Amino acid sequence: MKYFQYLACAIALSLVVACNDGQEPEPVGTEVEQSDDFSYQVTEFADIGVLRYKIPGWEELNLQQQKLVYYLTQAGLSGRDIIWDQNYRHNLAIRQGLEAIYQKYEGDKDEDSWKAFETYLNRIWFANGIHHHYSMDKMKPEFSRDYFVQLMDATGVEIEDEVWQVMFNEEDAKKVVLDKDKDIVLASAVNFYGPDVTTEEAYRHYKSMPVDAEEPVEIGLNSRLIKKDGKLVDQVYKSGGLYGEAIDRIIFWLEKAQSVAETPQQAKALGLLIEYYQTGSLETWDEYAIAWSTSTEGAVDWINGFIEVYNDPIAYKGSYETIVQIKDFDMSRKMNVLSENAQWFEDNSPLMEEHKKPKVTGVSYKTVNVAGEAGDASPATPIGVNLPNNVWIRSAHGSKSVSLGNIIAAYEEGGSSGKLEEFAHDETEVELEKKYGAKADKLHTALHEVVGHASGQINPGVGTPKETLGSYKSTIEEGRADLFGLYYLMDPKLEELGLVEDWKKYGMAAYDGYIRNGLLSQLTRLELGQEVEEAHMRNRQWVSAWVYEKGKEQNVIEKVTKNDKTYYDIKDYDKLRELFGQLLRETQRITSEGDFQAAQDLVENYGVKVDPAIHKEVLDRNSKFKTPAYRGFVNPMIVPMMKADTISSFNIEQPGSFAEQMLHYSTAYGFLSNSNTP
Repeated sequence: MKYFQYLACAIALSLVVACNDGQEPEPVGTEVEQSDDFSYQVTEFADIGVLRYKIPGWEELNLQQQKLVYYLTQAGLSGRDIIWDQNYRHNLAIRQGLEAIYQKYEGDKDEDSWKAFETYLNRIWFANGIHHHYSMDKMKPEFSRDYFVQLMDATGVEIEDEVWQVMFNEEDAKKVVLDKDKDIVLASAVNFYGPDVTTEEAYRHYKSMPVDAEEPVEIGLNSRLIKKDGKLVDQVYKSGGLYGEAIDRIIFWLEKAQSVAETPQQAKALGLLIEYYQTGSLETWDEYAIAWSTSTEGAVDWINGFIEVYNDPIAYKGSYETIVQIKDFDMSRKMNVLSENAQWFEDNSPLMEEHKKPKVTGVSYKTVNVAGEAGDASPATPIGVNLPNNVWIRSAHGSKSVSLGNIIAAYEEGGSSGKLEEFAHDETEVELEKKYGAKADKLHTALHEVVGHASGQINPGVGTPKETLGSYKSTIEEGRADLFGLYYLMDPKLEELGLVEDWKKYGMAAYDGYIRNGLLSQLTRLELGQEVEEAHMRNRQWVSAWVYEKGKEQNVIEKVTKNDKTYYDIKDYDKLRELFGQLLRETQRITSEGDFQAAQDLVENYGVKVDPAIHKEVLDRNSKFKTPAYRGFVNPMIVPMMKADTISSFNIEQPGSFAEQMLHYSTAYGFLSNSNTP
C-alpha cells in the first residue's frame, strides 16, 4: 500500500505545473519512520546483505528544501533504467521477463529451484544487471534451463531465445575485462560500445577528435560508440537521442527542482544540467560542473549525470548515477578543517616539487546524509565522493568532496562480522582497531577525497590520465589518493588540527587495517582462481604488496604463520609511512608524466595476481562467518502529502522488503524499452 500511495501521488504531481513554489513555512505533521527501534537489516541472499538507512536532518528542512530533495530524487530515479542498459544490452529484457515470472508464478514456491530463482533475481536487482556488481563476472543461475522453460510456460512470459539463453551460456562472461593480453573493449560485455568495436578503433576514434589542450572536454563521456555502415558513430545520451525517454523525465523533475532552488547559484547549476540533458553538449557539461562545484551554499546538494568511468575498460564512458544529499552541519564544520589546510598538506607532501600544485583551489569537504540514490550508486553505494572528475576544472575551479555520513553509520549499525579477530595478528591489533579503527577509516576517506584527489598536477603538454594511462587510469588515481591519505594518517598535524586525540594510535590502527585488507581480507570477495579486476581492489593490493616487498630487508612488515594461518604484522610504522610516501611520490610521477609502462608494471606486478594458496586459506577461514561479503541499501521513500494540487508535507517511509522496492521502481520508472536505439 505504501508504494501504491507513493506512485499515485507521484503521478498526480507530474500533472501539476509547479511554478509557484517560493519560500514556504516548514511542513506541519511530517512523519518520519526513524524510531529508536529502527531496523537496519532488510534481507540477505548469496553474498549480499541489504540494509536501510535513516535521513538525519530531514525535519530541519523547510518545505521548499524538502520539495527540492523530493524533486531531485525523482529526477534520479527517472534514469534508473539507463544504468541497466549501460551495464549490458540484454539486461532490461531479462529483468522485465524475470519480474513478470516472479509476479505471475502460482506454482510450488517451497521447492529449491524456485528459491534459487528468487535468489538469482535478487542478485540481478542488486547488481543492476546479470553481472556481479564488484567482480564483474556473469552470475549463473543455480536452477536449470529446463526449469526456467517451465517457468516461462507456466506464466505465459515470453523472452527471446537469444536473450534468456545468455543467462546460462558462456557468452559475455565478464562485464569489464582488463586483461592486458585481450582486446578489452571487444571482450567486455558492458554496453558502452557496439559488439564489433575494438579497443584500437575506440582509441583511434577518440584520440582523433580535436580538443582544447588547456580545457579539454571529457570526450565520449555521454555516448555509446557503435559501427553504422562501417563507420564509427557516437550515439549521444540526450533528449531525442539515446535514452531520450528517460532523460525527458529527468528533465521534467530537474525543472521542478530548479523552481525551488535554495540559491541563485543552485538554480544556475540546475539550469545548465537541464541544458546538458537537452543537448548532450560536453561543453555545457563542463559549464555545469563549474557552476555545481562552486555552488557551496545551501543545505541540499546532488550528484547527477554520466560520471564515473570505472565500468569502461578504457575509461571514457560515464555510468549514470545520482545521489541526493542533505548537509550534516555538525560533522561538516569539524571536517572543513581539512579543506582549510589543503595547501599545507600539498606543500608538505613527499611529491616532487614540480608535481606539487602551487595553489590548491576551492577544495570543499562536507559530511552529508543521503536522501536518495539511483543508477550506479544504488543499491551498492560509495561512502565518499569527490567531483567533478575533469582535471582542469578541479585545478581551476576546485572540487567538492563529501562523506556519506548516514551510509557509513548504517554500515556500522548493521553489525560487525567477527572477522577482525580472525585476520588480525594479535590482541594489540584488535584493540587498536576497536578503539580507533572506525574513526581512522572515516578520516582516511576524508583525506583521500579532499587532499588526495585534489593534489598534484600534470606536467605541461602531457595528456589527461585516461589518454596516457589507459585502462590503468582509475586504479592509479585511486591508489594515489589512498596513499596521500595513508601518508598523513600518521602525522601529528592531525592532532594539532583537533581531528584526533592520539595521532600515533589512529595511524597505527589505519595502517593495520589497510594492510590486513589489502593482502588478506578483501580476497573473500573473489572466487578461488580469480585475479583482481576491480580498480579499488587492485589499488589496495598493489599498494599493500609493494610496501610489503620493499620493506622486507628492514622487516617493516612481517609475514607470520600461526596455527597454519597467515597474518601480516607491522613491525615499524614509521618506516611504513616512509614507504607510503615513496610510493605516493612515484604514483604522482606516473600521473604527472603519463608514464604508461610504469603504471602497467606497478599494477600488473603487484595488483592483479593472487597467491592461490593464501586465497584458498582466506576463503576457508572466512567460510565460518555468516556476514555477506557485500552490502547495499534500499532507499527511504519520500511520499508527498497533497492538499488539492499542492504538496502540503511529506512522509518518510521505509520499504517493507527489497523485492517490494525493486518492483515498484520498475513500474514507476521503467521508461526505456528493451531495445534502445535512437
